Amino acid sequence: MIALEAARNVNDQFETRALALDEVARFCRLLFFLPFSALANKAIVKTNSLERSSDMLVLRESDQAARTGLEPCVARVIAKIFVCLLIVGAWHEAGLAADPNPPDQALETRIQGLIPDIERYITSGMKSFDVPGLAIGIVANDKLVYGKGFGVRAKEGGATVDTKTVFQIGSATKAFLGTTLAIMVDRGRFKWDDRVIDLYPDFQLKDPWVTREFRVFDLIAQRSSLPPYANDMLGMVGVSETDMIRSLRYVDPVSSFRSTFAYTNITHVLAGRIVANAASAADWNTVLRQELLEPLGMKDSSYTAAAIATASNHAEGYRWTPQGTVAVPFTQLFPYDFAGAGDINSNIEDTARWVRFQLSNGTFEGRRLVSPENLAQTRTPKVALNDKVFYALGWVVQQTPKGNIIWHNGGTTSFGAYVGFAPETGIGVIILTNESNVGFPDALGLWTVDRLLGNPSVDHVAKTLEAAKAKYEGMQKQFAKPNKPRPSPPLASLAGNFANGSFGKAVVRPEGDALTMDLQATGAQFKLEPWDGDVFAVRVIPNGRFASMAQNLGDEPSGLAQFQADAAGKPAVLRITLEDGQAYDFRREAK
Repeated sequence: MIALEAARNVNDQFETRALALDEVARFCRLLFFLPFSALANKAIVKTNSLERSSDMLVLRESDQAARTGLEPCVARVIAKIFVCLLIVGAWHEAGLAADPNPPDQALETRIQGLIPDIERYITSGMKSFDVPGLAIGIVANDKLVYGKGFGVRAKEGGATVDTKTVFQIGSATKAFLGTTLAIMVDRGRFKWDDRVIDLYPDFQLKDPWVTREFRVFDLIAQRSSLPPYANDMLGMVGVSETDMIRSLRYVDPVSSFRSTFAYTNITHVLAGRIVANAASAADWNTVLRQELLEPLGMKDSSYTAAAIATASNHAEGYRWTPQGTVAVPFTQLFPYDFAGAGDINSNIEDTARWVRFQLSNGTFEGRRLVSPENLAQTRTPKVALNDKVFYALGWVVQQTPKGNIIWHNGGTTSFGAYVGFAPETGIGVIILTNESNVGFPDALGLWTVDRLLGNPSVDHVAKTLEAAKAKYEGMQKQFAKPNKPRPSPPLASLAGNFANGSFGKAVVRPEGDALTMDLQATGAQFKLEPWDGDVFAVRVIPNGRFASMAQNLGDEPSGLAQFQADAAGKPAVLRITLEDGQAYDFRREAK
């Protein structure tokens, strides 16, 4: 009934304005057109091609007479006619055109009707995943129509979460990176299909042809031929941005170029550097602030560990385990040193402005920040994940029975996020949590969007919880020490100097009943604990600036290390294989 009444009100206003416009038009005809109708018609025909030109508003009387071929007195009448028409047009603009896209009250009514179900689902899901705190926002009609916090910012003495509580949004940052690329393309600083080596000559992958053909859009399209999360561990042990980018030349491809989805972060670090260079800025975060955060009024958003830690209203982070979440501290190493791959801190109110900007195709409160054409490039699918889900440039495009959803999740070691919107319907959903993303924010976000669109209801949260538990159990088995492990070789025989192209030089030395591996470039240390014969479990030692990172990585090993002998039987290679399958060969250097 509310929707029908709203429709009637809009229709009544339209009819009233239309009748008023008819009266003005009738008055104009009586006043001007009747005495000079034949001449006026000729004048209108002759000037029709210029009716949209501003020149028609500034023509002198003599010029107008010359253009129409009429005597000056008739020209004055025609000028009055145009003034009258302009008045009518102005009234029209002030009335009907003042709200060219009237708010969809039926949509807001639908959202409000679903809120009780959404809140019940949130509460149930938070309990299942032991999420300390969560905030949700729903955007429609160019505003935040629903926003609410659940739970607490911290388990011990934490205040309640609200729409201004700041969380890490992780890889939801990638869409911001894609938009800054689009802005630079708008300004002619580079093109989407420019070769990366022309913009960043030090760029190199292992395959020379791929290096040469790698274009700007490839940097964030997740189809690089590199393995998933290629060399991310380097950033977590303090390797610099420049060296992370340089390390990609040592990575073996795992697929043909542009054929297969494989999620990477370091390519985004490079994309951010290219944007900064194009904008003559110190770094990508400077461009982010100047081109997006400030114009959108995202005043509570930031991009450093210090900024979130000192914010008066921020959530503390927690690492998920099936037994319950574990508090972990902030660390600059991850995600902040990965810049455009995932370094933004934000809250519901700020992120709602970002979603409004996306739903408005690059404008915000009347100001255009990026062209719709180049913004559309960021939403154009580049590689398929399956028959209904595709990756674009910083966004996932997902087909549903009731239209496409454009979204991206965010996952750090202690926070999870989901930002998504349905452009055809004009709704957006934001989920922010202070727990590592093992799928809950994505499941809740998709369930909420499905309900808003009227798609079939599927319990995504229950399915995701089962998958998270199964994955955790798989990792437990992967790193379970054998019941009867073989004795390890004498530790002193394994010590020495080693080097790897990506990590650089390392020194391995005995320390107690284990080995310590010192990474010379950063000062980070790995503890190599005997596991089974010449295989050792690898953990980051919680020293100095790496103490927080070690807590974020958790109790399980980060990988396994194995010493491989040469033809003479001496341990010549130390291969470290991380839990994601990436392997790094450290070769012994001669003394």
